[in-house]
Formats: sequence, C-alpha cells, structure tokens
Amino acid sequence: MVDTMALLPPFIRPTRMARTAPGPVGARPGDGLPADDEVLLDAPDERLAPVLVAAAQGAYGPAAELLAATRRRAEWEDRDRYALRLAAFARSRAEWLDAWLAAAPHDPDALVVAAQLAVDRAWPSPARSELLREVSPLITAAARGDDRDPVPWRIALDHARGSRAGHKYFGELWEAAVRRAPHHYGCHVAALRYLASSWRGSHPECFDFAELAAQDAPAGSLVQALPGRAAFACLTDGGAAGVPRERLDAAADRAIALSGRFPAADPWPAEIRNLLVCVLVRLERREDALVQLRLLGPYATSFPWNRMPGATREGVQDEVADDPLGRFLRVRADVLSAPLPGLPRQPRGGRGGRARPGDH
Repeated sequence: MVDTMALLPPFIRPTRMARTAPGPVGARPGDGLPADDEVLLDAPDERLAPVLVAAAQGAYGPAAELLAATRRRAEWEDRDRYALRLAAFARSRAEWLDAWLAAAPHDPDALVVAAQLAVDRAWPSPARSELLREVSPLITAAARGDDRDPVPWRIALDHARGSRAGHKYFGELWEAAVRRAPHHYGCHVAALRYLASSWRGSHPECFDFAELAAQDAPAGSLVQALPGRAAFACLTDGGAAGVPRERLDAAADRAIALSGRFPAADPWPAEIRNLLVCVLVRLERREDALVQLRLLGPYATSFPWNRMPGATREGVQDEVADDPLGRFLRVRADVLSAPLPGLPRQPRGGRGGRARPGDH
C-alpha cells in the first residue's frame, strides 16, 4: 500500500520540529508525551490527507468527492474545516481548483472553496475593504449552492468583519447562519471575533455571547469551547482585568469537560485542546495543562500559538514568535519543568542559582 503521507509535498506535509541545541528541555521518557521531533503541526486527518495529495498532483476529483460527502451527510463542522484547509492549500497551488471551477462553475463545493480562497487572499492587503467588496458575489453564489449549508454564511460573517460592516447587517447574516445550523462552531467563532474588543465590542460582551451560546448547545458540541476562546482573547490582549478570575476558570472548566468527551491523541479536537493548554498556562493551572498535553498526543495546531504575544513565563521575549510549533514546544517544556506540588523547582541544566519570582 502506498503511504499517502509520504507523497505530500513539503509545503503541505505535517511539519516536524527539528531538534536544536541548546534549547528548552523537551519531553522525556515517563512524561507520557511524544518526543519533540514526533509532534506534528496541523496534521490532516485520514480523509483530508489523500485529497491534498491528489490536489498536489493537479486532480480535483477527491476534493469534490470529500466536500460532496460532507454536504450530503450534513457534516458541517467537517465541511468547514476541509474548506479552510483546501483554500489554504490553493493559495500556493490553485491549478486543481481552477480546473474544478472550469469544469463545474456552479458546483457548490467548488464555490465554497473559491469563496474562502478569495477572502483569504484579500485579508492581508491594505486595500482589504475594497478587495472584499469584489468578493461578495462569489460568497452569494456559494450560499445559493445549497440552502442548508452554513459554511458560506460563516465565510460571509468573516467577510463582514473584514469589511467593517455595521451591527445591523452583521446581525442579519448571523440570523441566516444560525437558522441553518444553530450550533455551528465556525459561525460562532466568526461572531465572537466580530464582537472582540479589537473590532466592535468588549471582553464582557464576548463572554456574555460565548457563555449563552455554550449553555444552549449540546454537551458534545464544539460550541462548549467558545467561552475558552473568549478567555484566550482576554488573557492575550490585556483584557483580563475586566473579567473576574472565576469566569475565566469556568470557561476553562467547560472546555476541559468537552475535551474529556473525545479520545486521546485524536486530531479532531486538537485545536480545542491546544487552545485549552494555552488558556490553562495563562491561568497558571499547570497540572490541568499537563493533562491536556497528554490528551493531545502528537497533534499541535497553528492556532493559538501563532496568535500569542511573544514572551515566556519568566518575561523573556520568545524568539519563536513566528514559529507556532516552536512556541508550542517551548510552552510544553515550561509546563514539564514546573515542580510537582510541594516540591521545589529543579534548576534548568542541572545548575543552581538565584530563585526568580516566577519560580513560585
């Protein structure tokens, strides 16, 4: 049998972290964690991996089959993730998508990837608002492709945030999205980001929205992790002072309960668990963070590590600010080096020295 992972070109193969020296202490035997060079960044699941291989070879058929299956089975969370990953791949290799659109210009599955790609391409531009206005007809076409599909509406919500749409228009989009899928995680994240203080709202408003959505969602819904995402925003951009500590802890506890519903070393909840590790570390709940690191297994994700401010626990600027996998491994090493309850911290490198305030 051909190993499809081995066929992936370097720019889509799951990244492995090379060992470097000197550096932070990594995972050790007995930690219950994979070694640093076994950790994968944004690893595709077993359904997506062969699709990326085919796309790298210029074939769009497997992508069409995968997205059609998610639409047929109403697997909207999977569909959203796959559309995002396929659009990200198409930013550097779009031949397969161009061929797909040429062969089937009205295919709702091709249109949703094309709409996501168009938004992605416009986002970093200084002329974002103008470019996004040109994208609107493509998003409309994707939304008309299958009236049940919430993914084009999630793209529309992101589009509205990027173009600084007013609350009234955004609210209309939101109502259309939740009418199709009341507990779709991607749409809720899009709304939460719109409410974030850097755009329109405040951190208390974000928490109000996230907590209400989680209360209304089923126990196993990814929306249960939405308060944790609100906590991440508070803890990483200086907004935590306006939110009580017990509210931040409750958000983490809710996400811990959700994480416990999934098997260990499962790529599906990997982003939720990575986000939870980040929040728990910021809350100095290191034992809980270690539990989540063990549940993660080898699966690191770019988010949230590509959004964290660049400082270590000791306050030293983190030199891997643009390296999400490196940042994940540094945080993991810091969690591992923390003392067990009642025991003093062991100095790194086996040397003694003056205690720092962060060591207690």
